[in-house]
Amino acid sequence: MVQSELAFCVPGNHDMKLVRALRGRDVKRTHGLAETMEQLGHESNELRVEVAKFLDGLVSHYVFDDGNLVVAHAGLKESMHGRGSGAVREFALFGETTGETDEFGLPVRYNWAADYRGKTLVVYGHTPVPEPLFLNNTVNLDTGCVFGGKLTALRYPEREIVSVKAHRTYYEPARPFLPEEPETRRLLQHAQDDVLDLADVVGKRLIDTRLKPKITIREENAIAALEVMSRFASDPKWLIYLPPTMSPTETSKHENLLEHPDEAFAFYRKEGITTVVCEQKHMGSRAVVVLCKDESVSQKRFGVVQASLGTVYTRTGRRFFNDEELERLFLVRLQLAVEKSGLWDELGTDWLCLDCELMPWSAKAQELLQKQYAPVGNAGVRALKAEGDLITGAMLRVPGLEALSNQTAERLDAIRRYTEAYRQYCWPVHSLGDLKLAPFHLLASEGAVHTDKTHTWHMEMIGKLCAADTEILLATPFQIVELQDEKSVEGAVAWWTNMTAEGREGMVVKPLNFVAEGRRGVTQPAIKCRGAEYLRIIYGPEYLLPVNLERLRSRNVGAKRSLASREFALGIEALERFVRREPLRLTHECVFGVLALESEPIDPRL
Repeated sequence: MVQSELAFCVPGNHDMKLVRALRGRDVKRTHGLAETMEQLGHESNELRVEVAKFLDGLVSHYVFDDGNLVVAHAGLKESMHGRGSGAVREFALFGETTGETDEFGLPVRYNWAADYRGKTLVVYGHTPVPEPLFLNNTVNLDTGCVFGGKLTALRYPEREIVSVKAHRTYYEPARPFLPEEPETRRLLQHAQDDVLDLADVVGKRLIDTRLKPKITIREENAIAALEVMSRFASDPKWLIYLPPTMSPTETSKHENLLEHPDEAFAFYRKEGITTVVCEQKHMGSRAVVVLCKDESVSQKRFGVVQASLGTVYTRTGRRFFNDEELERLFLVRLQLAVEKSGLWDELGTDWLCLDCELMPWSAKAQELLQKQYAPVGNAGVRALKAEGDLITGAMLRVPGLEALSNQTAERLDAIRRYTEAYRQYCWPVHSLGDLKLAPFHLLASEGAVHTDKTHTWHMEMIGKLCAADTEILLATPFQIVELQDEKSVEGAVAWWTNMTAEGREGMVVKPLNFVAEGRRGVTQPAIKCRGAEYLRIIYGPEYLLPVNLERLRSRNVGAKRSLASREFALGIEALERFVRREPLRLTHECVFGVLALESEPIDPRL
């Protein structure tokens, strides 16, 4: 196969021992060498010479995929990749030993992979393990086929493992490699990931992602993120993704409106996008749900110490629920819904990551409501009512107060509308049945990040899930809009107009493809278009008064869109690294980067 250029081959230490034996050197004929020599003894001398020449001519290791993959028999330190020397060849054949022997008379090997921090994936074997061992961007594929274990291969670049069980035990190992007792569910990589290194996140950093190269994380932003992550965040083992911020539309040209779908549609037309998906925007709190098929998956795949069905966290990585029992019941309910929907089997997975909106808004924003929104509403209504009464009384004695009276009435109406706007997103939560979860992205499952699917695929899969439990799950209404079709566009605008007239927040406009190419690379993943009444919560009760609206029209969304693009790329990169089973520090680098970017000085009202 090698001579036919159908395969590559690297030598192992036993191969080199065979070469020495074929050339008449005095070697111990152990570990199957005696049987091999006996078999070759029945062959011609020409074949034995050819075998020795072939093995002796093999290079110590291969570097593939522009330096992204290294293959060596016993592994290879990063400093040795692509180099040729006696030391490099020695390491590639034998690995690194401590100089000691164990109770079986075998050399004690130093675990070089535990200290490996390279970006290149190293595939190796040499030391048999019961299951393929992923550790710090290395993978040991020696699953002891000769000892009755398995023959294992790695599909690259998918990083998928394929194993077949050995037909029999061909040779008894000197040291048992299959555990007598079932192994603990947490892997060696999980133990390595228990402690994250501060040096991996502090200081100015450049993070390379598939969608956007060299995203800069400023040192001051990293410090702010460190404060949040170290004091308030969930267990980093669960934090495989943080969602990006989202830009609004450019300022609308429509009178008495700050945002309108026309600007979102115009933006995507200009980007060369022909089909978009409009999804109803729920007024709740952003929530990321990581859900496991059973509790064992949380330890086996995520490496958490305390087994559970998963977690729910906010867009800044904090635990969503303060009540652990409520969270447990919520996750049990979701797990039953996924089981009923058939998604575990359809996706071939035992875990899911969902991007959602969790309602009511007051479930997470209670303190914000009590300390900001409600005081403003109550004080405003009381003050303006009192002011209106005084003006009404004064008008009986003082002429010319009609304009002031009208202005006060207009302001009182604005503050009342403001109060009505936030109140409809609030209701008491006494039990599980008071919550509503609206998923809108099925982000990832075992072996797949679903950003290669269309948004309609996501809506379809989530529709199956929501149909399995309509009490706590809410399917997101959506429309497909063809931007070159005037009637299609008019229908979407009418849908948004009716929604916002009923007091709903608005809609999100997304390209049909989850990752869509625009004029200058990947375009905006989504643009939000909020209704006039809802925006009172954001810009204040009186933002629609002409003097205020005119000032707000000068807002600039450019910085917000730049931020959204960078955070989107980092979020996708984090998921891809996790699915590829890269070390937690590499996944966490991207998650931490999203949180750090949130510290950039951008108008939070956008």
